[in-house]
Amino acid sequence: QVQLVESGGGLVQAGGSLRLSCAASGSIFSINAMGWYRQAPGKQRELVALISRGNTNYADSVKGRFTISRDNANHTVYLQMNSLKPEDTGVYYCNAPHVSGQWDYWGKGTLVTVSS
Repeated sequence: QVQLVESGGGLVQAGGSLRLSCAASGSIFSINAMGWYRQAPGKQRELVALISRGNTNYADSVKGRFTISRDNANHTVYLQMNSLKPEDTGVYYCNAPHVSGQWDYWGKGTLVTVSS
């Protein structure tokens, strides 16, 4: 089992910045890629950013504003969010697919609210 614990959410004005953190513990050897998803009220959960073996992938809506990074020594993934917009509001979830590809681990989420 892998436990993912997010932190860093909060309330910020449009144009501001936040940095989310996700600390992984447990059977770390069973995960490679890590990423962030978000779910806005009334909408489906969507991929925000993913990092795997140093390669990164971003949703078009956050490219140029968000940066995902990873500290392998501390089993932590970060999401630096700049130039935040009200449409970035939502619950942000940390994700780590099991290496088998058969299931994913999820954190409980952290709320990000961007006011206009």
